[in-house]
Amino acid sequence: MPRRTATMLASTLMLIALLCAGVFLPVPYSEMSPGPTVNTLGEHDGEPVLQISGHKTYATDGHLNMTTVRVTSADYRMNLVEAVYGWLAHDDRVVPHDTLYPDGKTEEQSTQENAEEFSQSQESAKVAALKELGVPVRSWVIVATVVKGTPAQGRLHAGDVIKAVDGIAVKQPSDVAKLVTKHKPGQDVVFTIVPAKEQAAAEKANKQATATKKVTITTAESDDTGTKRAIVGISAGTDHTFPFTIDIKLADVGGPSAGLMFALGIYDKLTPGSLTGGKFVAGTGTIDDQGKVGPIGGVEMKTVGARDKGAQYFLTPADNCAAAAKDTPSGLTLVKVNTIGDALNALKDIRTGDTAALPKCTTKG
Repeated sequence: MPRRTATMLASTLMLIALLCAGVFLPVPYSEMSPGPTVNTLGEHDGEPVLQISGHKTYATDGHLNMTTVRVTSADYRMNLVEAVYGWLAHDDRVVPHDTLYPDGKTEEQSTQENAEEFSQSQESAKVAALKELGVPVRSWVIVATVVKGTPAQGRLHAGDVIKAVDGIAVKQPSDVAKLVTKHKPGQDVVFTIVPAKEQAAAEKANKQATATKKVTITTAESDDTGTKRAIVGISAGTDHTFPFTIDIKLADVGGPSAGLMFALGIYDKLTPGSLTGGKFVAGTGTIDDQGKVGPIGGVEMKTVGARDKGAQYFLTPADNCAAAAKDTPSGLTLVKVNTIGDALNALKDIRTGDTAALPKCTTKG
């Protein structure tokens, strides 16, 4: 066989071997891509996304779209060819697998965590919208979760209202950890609570629960590396009683990033006139009970998904502005927001056509 022919054959076989390796060789990466976008003022799967009863509502128009990101599952392992294709694709993003599923988190665990965050974001959206409208909302600190195998298991339960720790009144969730960690591991801490069942019964009767009980728990040492702080094994959260019913109907969505758009949709339905002036506005951002907007992941994919659906403006958390502005889809204006108040002011400029006044995102933030 001539040397040239042999060299070409060897090169061809090597190329085939590399291609086969690329197809079958798994790599520790996952892919993110633009996901569905849903109008919070409209319907999804045949029913309104926002359903309000017990209070007057008003007609709306235009779009206030929440946006999402698709990600590959925790069990799926990309091969080298798929990873290279994803790196080259303009609208997709390939990231280390541990970025999406840290500490070996399973698909089930990730789904559960996202569902909890989504539920909390809905509650905070309701509170933020009603506070902006001056509608009173009763709130209290609760046991959000109890970690299995910790001192609190069997002593405290999800939904218990935490009135005080060591006799000191608790006003917000962060107070609980501060008071517990004043102890050394092995010391007792006393919780004053309203049990979840009694709280639920009081809410059903539209009354305020008054019966409390004290629960003494011996603290354990945190297993966090390099720390010796005292813990009991709970996370604290906030629960609310609303003066009327607000339901958010949206399945197969997780995470906290739709909070801002839900809050704006609720505000629009409870006020006369149109927030958007008929314009197509999309956006993203977490929101807390005070109406502060927080950053989210995958903003670059969300802007692409929004523009593909026809969005003209995108409400962007201030901390995401620099990343989003690096590759803004043509025809989409990125609007910087820090609070629900910022978003409402921006929507006023959008519906009146005063777009020069909009606080726009730049690559510097």
